[in-house]
Amino acid sequence: MQVALVGFGRFGRALGSLLVESGVDYRAFDPFAEIPESHRVSSLPALVSGAELVVVAVPVSRMRSVLRDLRPHLTPSQLVLDVGSVKVKPVEALAEVLGSEIPWVGTHPLFGPLSLAMAERPLRVVICPNPQHPSAAARARAFYERLGCEIVEQTAENHDRVMAHTHALTFFVAKGMIDAGIGLDVPFAPASFKALARTIETVRSDAGHLFAAIQRENPFSSEARRELLTALQAVHEDLERLPLEAAAPDTGRMAIPTSEVRPPEQTEYRTHLEQLDRELMSLLARRIQLARRADRSGPLEGQGEEAAREEALLAQRRAWAAELGLDPEETEVFFRNLLRLPHRSDGTSG
Repeated sequence: MQVALVGFGRFGRALGSLLVESGVDYRAFDPFAEIPESHRVSSLPALVSGAELVVVAVPVSRMRSVLRDLRPHLTPSQLVLDVGSVKVKPVEALAEVLGSEIPWVGTHPLFGPLSLAMAERPLRVVICPNPQHPSAAARARAFYERLGCEIVEQTAENHDRVMAHTHALTFFVAKGMIDAGIGLDVPFAPASFKALARTIETVRSDAGHLFAAIQRENPFSSEARRELLTALQAVHEDLERLPLEAAAPDTGRMAIPTSEVRPPEQTEYRTHLEQLDRELMSLLARRIQLARRADRSGPLEGQGEEAAREEALLAQRRAWAAELGLDPEETEVFFRNLLRLPHRSDGTSG
């Protein structure tokens, strides 16, 4: 399979790395970005010639003009995908420029450079089936499944409505908290705030540059913001009306709804343990993948150097264990086995 990437910004580079990891060859063109020489081409005709898939990874505001530049060089045997985080406007542009002549489908990978770098799994992708090209969605699904992705099918409108009330609102709240100067590194903050802080940091490090596009290009974001602000204003006014000398009632509008049916205590414990085990397994898989990447990309060390590095790592883990009230010796045994897992799991050693 030969994939052509139009645009090599943050997501284009990340997708290129995922393609290489999955054994898929790609070429890329972007006059504004640095592209590895082995994948770089100097023109759109050279980019799309012989490619099975053409992935358009450019801002939504540039989508229509880029598609018009591409159109003379495309053939009906190729499939064009976009990877924007909104779908109504890109799908409109694809329909207008490519129509029924060139197969196309709108897609939204629900992951970014940070999640790829951290080896998070599963990777999910939304695909918006195209009635003009009934087989396009199946081809797009096969492509993303080859990259190890799970597929969710949605219409462009349903996608953007969900994203407006999730993705866009998350960015909106994060921007508001940052602009309000709310501290994100408070040592005595409660767990509830720490969860918010992690979300805000993820937004800032992975996709903060997309804030304006997510808000402006999604036709349902404005409505979602207004609904949230209306609800918050109502809560604020109710709180302001409460008498200061009286205890606030924990019922009605002032209560945060909880589940009506709570499981028995033992069942709740087992549920939490299962959730933690699942998270641990996910973290373990991510660590193994990152360790393999480090082995492939880092310089080879001598045997003595490697042994010294491992002992220093184990000493640090023992110290961490002591701080947390864990047995340092048992922790060392655990990490010695963990360090060997990447090699055992890929069959490079017995």
